[in-house]
Amino acid sequence: MNDLIQLSPEVAAACAAGRAVVALESTIIAHGMPWPQNLDTAREVEDVIRAEGAVPATIAVIGGRIRVGLTDEELQQLAQAPDAMKLSRRDLPYAIATGRLGATTVAATMICAQLAGIEVFVTGGIGGAHRGAETSFDISADLQELARTPVAVVCAGAKSILDLGLTLEYLETHGVPVLSVGQDNFAAFFTPDSGLKADFRMDDAATQARFIRAKWALGLGGGVVVSNPVPAQAAMPREEIDAITAQALAEADAQGITGKAITPFLLARIKALTGGRSLATNIALVKHNAVVGARLAIALRGA
Repeated sequence: MNDLIQLSPEVAAACAAGRAVVALESTIIAHGMPWPQNLDTAREVEDVIRAEGAVPATIAVIGGRIRVGLTDEELQQLAQAPDAMKLSRRDLPYAIATGRLGATTVAATMICAQLAGIEVFVTGGIGGAHRGAETSFDISADLQELARTPVAVVCAGAKSILDLGLTLEYLETHGVPVLSVGQDNFAAFFTPDSGLKADFRMDDAATQARFIRAKWALGLGGGVVVSNPVPAQAAMPREEIDAITAQALAEADAQGITGKAITPFLLARIKALTGGRSLATNIALVKHNAVVGARLAIALRGA
């Protein structure tokens, strides 16, 4: 084990015993949700994974080390930290070298999960190609990480603030398979259906696990996207969220907000414009993903 990584006692014991472990990101805590819902959700998602029979491993950089599995006090620290860095691949060495507190994005969490030997990672939605990326080249590092790092990522598709068609094209070009659960189409975060086809529909964990094992056994590197749509009862109407997203994007453009600041800004504006309903949807979809991710992690142990 790399000496820059520290596993919590719970995670270390699970790994030693060959139990299923599920990685969780920390950017959703530090940057994706407001206080106190961010802390409540972090705790609840961990509890969902434990209830399914797996072990949660929330990941962050604290005190110059990658921490895989956090105490409740550390979750609170992240939830209330005004200056936690948002860490992607390029940022991990800086946070470690300087001792900065850092919350991991999808890309960084995948890297840390692989280093710790964890095969499944649960998040809300992956990053992707931003609208206008064909000229701006604003494409999340998450997509390149999916092309290179062998971790299965369970998500509610990609955030609807993105260009979902371009995101799927990028994944296809880099050979990243997109599996959809319970429907044929790729999910769109706040809404179940993007209108765009996923590569393969695989509804149960055992089938997903066999696919993933076959991919890696063939020497085909990189990750797998498991697109799990938000439960229908928690979803937002597609027309409404599209209109609100367009308004939030226009505001971001007018204020010159770009790069890694844009997603937190857009999610906060969408929350305000929906009167908080989007936050409730976000919480519901993350918990739903935790169920699917825990079951997949357990199935992979027997595949």
